[in-house]
Amino acid sequence: MKILYILSDLLIPCLIFYIVSYGLISKRNIYNDFVSGAGDGLKTVVQILPTLVGLLVAVGVLRASGFLDMVAGLIGRVSEPLGFPAALVPLAIVRMFSASAATGLLLDIFKQYGTDSQIGAIGSLMMSCTETVFYTMSVYFVAAKVSKTRYTLAGALIAMTAGIVASVLLVGMGG
Repeated sequence: MKILYILSDLLIPCLIFYIVSYGLISKRNIYNDFVSGAGDGLKTVVQILPTLVGLLVAVGVLRASGFLDMVAGLIGRVSEPLGFPAALVPLAIVRMFSASAATGLLLDIFKQYGTDSQIGAIGSLMMSCTETVFYTMSVYFVAAKVSKTRYTLAGALIAMTAGIVASVLLVGMGG
């Protein structure tokens, strides 16, 4: 096990050394390449910043207004008989928009139900098996200037649903 710690400590410095060595052998101006890449990265950040701010504000408004709790109550009536706890409905909704807000909700669930509870275990697995669909689509599509998303949203929502179902089934099998 100690060898893995040593390897993980050396991985990043070795990768940087390799990149710099390759650049020197190729007779490239490494510093200019780095500065150019950093400038391109900064331009991308400026392009996607309005989208990020909009998503974070929308999630904050949904959470603070009580709308999420109302939706959770409505959807929970359908999801509870299927084995998906109503307490996790807000987590499933928020997870599609923001990982950090979903983590905050998961911590609230842990405080209320406990980390080792069935709801806590499903929530933990759900966070691992799902993605921030709308966040990821908006950020990457804005950055790549993609305007026609085709079937991306449908595929992502199907994958999100599969992750939620898998979370419920895996916890159900283990407990």
